[in-house]
Amino acid sequence: MSGSASHPRVLVDSVWSTEGFGRDLTLVIGGSLLIAAAAQVRIALPFTPVPVTGQTFAVLLMGAMLGARRGAAAAMTYLALGILGLPVFSAAPPGPAAFMSPTAGYLAGFVGAAWVTGSLSERGWDRRPWTAALSMLIGSVVIFSCGLLWLGRFTGWDKVLETGLFPFIPGDLLKIALATSLLPAGWKFLGKRGTSEA
Repeated sequence: MSGSASHPRVLVDSVWSTEGFGRDLTLVIGGSLLIAAAAQVRIALPFTPVPVTGQTFAVLLMGAMLGARRGAAAAMTYLALGILGLPVFSAAPPGPAAFMSPTAGYLAGFVGAAWVTGSLSERGWDRRPWTAALSMLIGSVVIFSCGLLWLGRFTGWDKVLETGLFPFIPGDLLKIALATSLLPAGWKFLGKRGTSEA
């Protein structure tokens, strides 16, 4: 799962270079808890069962920072916490019923989005602003694709875009911009710190 200490594949490998199962487990659990915390940032909209939340930002950021396997594992761990009954979801009820709710598709999309974003970060996409933004956009497309395919069963296909996509574009662009500023800045900071300590 890890990059080597001399050639980190993702940002976290440069911050915490010691490899091992214990580190990976800590990162996965920590990532899942950060997603759960971000899910508590929630703005309900009166015309849709889908709220504006911090989940998508956290999922994409964890994927980019942890890499494909650990990012996807963090998203799966987050989902497992909710299935076990912990109140970690923004809109879906805790427990297995979450995966029958209108927002279940978005939840399922988190795993694929974290994997895709992490895979692109492992290829260096998180080191430059425009590629970081593109990787976040691709991850968002994965989430919305899964979400809309499921949501249409509840809202009707004629209303699925206006209830599950269009209202969330401005917020997602803001989240992408924030992640785009954080990731390359993190690499730049680490590079400068490494230069000064050399």
